[in-house]
Formats: sequence, C-alpha cells, structure tokens
Amino acid sequence: MCGIAGTYRWPDGKAVTDRLTDVLAHRGPDGAGRYSHPAGDGEVHLGHRRLAIIDLSDTGAQPMAKDGLVLTYNGELYNAPELRAELEGAGVRFRGTSDTEVLLEAWRRWGTDCLPRLRGMFALGVFDERTGELVLARDQLGIKPLFLLRRGEGLVFASELKALAAVTGGSLDVDHAALVASLLYYWVPDSRCAFREAEKLPPGSWLRCRPDGRVERGRFWNLRDVAAEGRQRALDGDLPDLAAVIEESTRRHLLSDVPVATFLSGGLDSSYLTALAARGRPGISAYTIGFRAEDARFEAMPDDLRYARQVAERFGVDLHEIEIAPDVLDLLPRMTYHLDEPIGDPAAINTFLICSAAREAGVKVMLSGMGADELFAGYRKHLANLIALRYQRVPGPLRRGAAAVVDRLPVATSRRGYRSVRFAKRFLSFADLPEETAFRRSYTMYDRGDLLGLIDPDLAGTVDDVLTEHADVYEDNDLDDFVNRMCLADARMFLPGLNLAYTDRSSMAASTEVRVPYVDVEVVRAAFAVPGARKIAGRQGKAVLKEAATSILPREIVYRPKGLFSAPLRAWMSRDLSPLVREVVEDGLLVRSGFLRRDALRRMVAEDAAGQRDFSKHLWHVLTLEYWYRGATSGSGRHSPATA
Repeated sequence: MCGIAGTYRWPDGKAVTDRLTDVLAHRGPDGAGRYSHPAGDGEVHLGHRRLAIIDLSDTGAQPMAKDGLVLTYNGELYNAPELRAELEGAGVRFRGTSDTEVLLEAWRRWGTDCLPRLRGMFALGVFDERTGELVLARDQLGIKPLFLLRRGEGLVFASELKALAAVTGGSLDVDHAALVASLLYYWVPDSRCAFREAEKLPPGSWLRCRPDGRVERGRFWNLRDVAAEGRQRALDGDLPDLAAVIEESTRRHLLSDVPVATFLSGGLDSSYLTALAARGRPGISAYTIGFRAEDARFEAMPDDLRYARQVAERFGVDLHEIEIAPDVLDLLPRMTYHLDEPIGDPAAINTFLICSAAREAGVKVMLSGMGADELFAGYRKHLANLIALRYQRVPGPLRRGAAAVVDRLPVATSRRGYRSVRFAKRFLSFADLPEETAFRRSYTMYDRGDLLGLIDPDLAGTVDDVLTEHADVYEDNDLDDFVNRMCLADARMFLPGLNLAYTDRSSMAASTEVRVPYVDVEVVRAAFAVPGARKIAGRQGKAVLKEAATSILPREIVYRPKGLFSAPLRAWMSRDLSPLVREVVEDGLLVRSGFLRRDALRRMVAEDAAGQRDFSKHLWHVLTLEYWYRGATSGSGRHSPATA
C-alpha cells in the first residue's frame, strides 16, 4: 500500500513529480523513490511513497525498474503466490518476494491482458523504455484511487486529488456539477471529479499514453457483465458455496509480512471476518469504537460494544476499545483536507481514529467488512424499497392518512432522538415513487425540488443532468431481479464513490492499509449468482450471508439488530458544531458566492432545531462542502491540515 505519482511529457516534469510525491508522504512513510527517462520529445517521471507490507527489504522498493520495464504501484495482489509460481514455471527469475515484482513480470509476459487475472486492489503506472509508452490502470472495483489530468499532450497523475491541485498552483477550477452531485449524494460519484480538468480513472480500466501524443483507453472488467453472468449461473442452478468463497478471500487478505488487525463493530460483517481471521492468525488484534454515553443516548444508538466483546472473547481476539469523543471542530478541517473531495459521511472520522490508534500500536494493516451491505442487500434502504412495492398496494386514503400522522411527529426532543420516527418519515418520502426514483430517494439527501431550492437557480440544468446520470447507471443492466438491481447500482456508485473512497483516504491519512475481503472479485461473482430472494428473505436482509456466517458465529451475533458505522451527528450538530453551522449559514463562502441559498439553509436549521425534521446529515455535509470549497478556491492549491 503506497502513494504513486508521475508526469508524462509534462513541463518541468521532474520538479512537479517531486512535489506530487512529497504531498503523498503520509501514504508511504517507509520510503520514497523517483525515476526519470526520455519519452518521445519529452520525459516521463515516476514517484513513489512506500508503506512496506510485503518484502520489507530494498528488493520491494519502487519505482521498480527491471529489463526495460518500470512500475509504480499502490495496492496488494492476493493471488501473487499463484502468479509467481506460474511465471517461475515459464522461466522467470525473481530477485525478491514482493508482489510488485510479480506484477512487473506479469505485465512483461501478458501486457494489459494480465489485468483481469489480478486479484486484489491496485492503481499503477507502467512505463516501457523501449516503446516510450506509459499505461495507467485501476483495479476492478475501484478500491484504490487514481486521479489524472491532461493538458495538451502532457499528463500528470497521483493517488490523491490534493496532489494534483498542489502542483497546478491553484489553477484548477471547481466543477460545480460535481458539487451539485455531492449535495445530492453527500459524496462525489466516481464518474465525476471536484475539479473540472481532473478525472478519476474508472474502475476496471486502463489508459495508454504514446510518445506521439495519442491516448488509448480500454476496459478489462465490467461489473454489469459480472452481474449478468451471475444471473445466468443462478438460472442454471449453479449456486456458490458462499461460506467457502468468503473464507478463502479472508485467508488471502491475511497475506502480510507485518501485523494485521481487524475492524470489529460487533455487527455481522466485521464479526464474521474477525472470526475467520482469528482461525488463520490466533490472537489477532481487533479495534472497536464506542461513543460518549450522552451522545449515544441522544442518538438512540445500539450498544455495539457488548457484541464486539462477545466475539473477541469467543475467538481469542485481542480487543482494543476506542471512545469516539473527538474535538470535531478540529477534526472537520483535517478530514476535509484528507478526503480530497466533499464527502459528508462522518464514518470517515471513525475510520481515521481507529486507524490512528492501530498505527500507534504498530499495526499497519486492517481488515474491514466494507462491501457486504452493498453486495448482499444489507442496508435498510434495500428492505424499505421492497416494502414500498407492497405499500403501494395500500388504498390511497389510508396512505395519505398515515403520511399526515407521521408528518406531525417530532424526530427529536431536547433530550433524545427518535430513530423510528426518522425512519418512518424517510420511508414515506419515497414509498410512492417509481423504482429508480424511489431507490435514489431512499439514500440521497434531497428530492429534485428541494435541491433546486437550495442552490443557484442557474444550476437547474445541472441538477437534471445529475439525476439523469443516476437513472442511466441504475437502468444499465439486464437483470430481472429487483434486489440485485439495487445491489448492482450500489456496487457501481455507492461503493466506489463513497465507502471505498473515504476508507482509502482516511486510513491512508493515518499511514494504514485497509483491506476489504468482501470487495474481492470472486466474492462479487458469487454475490451476483445469489438470487435476490435469498438476499432478502422476509424482513431479513443479507439472509444468505447470515446463513453462511452461522457456521462459525453464534446466532445472537448473526441475527442481532443492525448497527451503524456512523457518528452521533445530531448530538454533535446540536452541541459542538452549532456555532459553526450558524456562521456557515449566515456568512459562509458558498452562501456569499451564490452557490447555496441562505434562506433555504435557514429553514433547514430552524426545522432541525424544532425537532420536526432531521437535517443533521444535510447540515454536516454543508460544513464539509464549505471547508472543502474554502481550500479549493484559496488560490494556492489545497490547504494543508496545519492551516485548515
């Protein structure tokens, strides 16, 4: 796990690459490397920051140059042992034991055809000294980030957007369409980038730069096709042994020359992975979080700690408990800096604090249960959308009467919040809508009218573009299974755009590698071979995953109420952050620039304070957006955490 950067036929490329690599120092504090070579009438410069995980010696250092090929690479290959054996059988001799060298030799033998054979997470740049070509590639599911920017025949790339912003001296323009999308979702979709010139290399794709200026793009893996293949497997009765697939993936993800630990929330996904990991590494450490008692009470949060302790005791896990009582006024600008783009999910703070604690204890690698909810229909929205289909059959007068009653109920008093009322209000906001619109409204922040009322009226066309993009992605499939259509949309948008993005950026801010065994190509193939009726059975989400987990976990853990890997936002907003909210609403840069409308924000604050609506998430995202925008428009590139 590392940070990569480079330039290709870019003015002053060496100095630019040095600056890019320096900005990424937190991603790889164990070493730094540089490489330069002519490329046509220009030069290529590659940079690397190393977080040493496998082959801690210098034979794993990067950029790795060998017999005319040069690689800068961020990630881990979990099938490196098999690829190494195959290459050795073909006569390849290796100098060290790193997966970097395996990847370099696989590229030499198969070129871009090696990419679909890779099982892991990766973003990479490969330069061929003979042809002068540079190829960039990103893993199948978008676990690892790769940002790039092209000007003329030149290209610059890096693991983080802030690096590109820094080296272009504040000359990048904010893409207001991306900001509109971030308001809708509370994150920027992987198809968009917060700066107009920059882009994210799409998951499962590659880009080739030639010395004559031509650029070629290709795709080596497509989730839509995998879902279609899974549907056919299900029709043929070829159902996977899910427990075996997940166990094998977890075993592979333990491959490391340094200590590995796990996130352990006490929920199904992390408990299952921790139990499996403890089989392979007895006495493995796990990290869990708790909240201040008053915050948890106000938020009506479940007591996850007791479940985490139960799992740890049962499987001999060394459990470390961390209380989340952060100085959010200090953490908000720091996290905004590290997240690169406006991401309004406070779970990023949890990830950063857990990884920081693990790193202080000497742990560099963590396993996370990320991805199971998306692939196996574990979110409340999945069940809610299924229930909505039945709700639509209820006579109209009864539905209108129920909506009127729920609308009058408060979501909170001054002493506590009411989660059930919040869920009911949320459900009724989309229950009558068509499938794609209902699914979008079940997890996004605003409907079309509210979003139009919040922003500059001149951006109305942009709102429609963003909504159309969601519809296009959701409807781009051949599936006749509603549950798997939702899972496919989540795996294409929600997973890479939000969860994998904040996990990578907040963990790497703490110089820690997070691995995601559920987000593995073989687990994904198995997931889409499972019919939706086995993912949601009755009112039970992730039913098939729960069946698999009962082979190792007690039923009390498997079938416990779902917890939330989030934060006590309502408590923070009503206490710690209340003065900041007022400042941003009344005199924030986004309001003064005309992007956000002060009157709409005032209404949100008033309704939230009265306890009639829960706008804590919306207002938290306005704060993250404001801090991001201040840094992005400061005229000198992105701010640093020290000056945020």
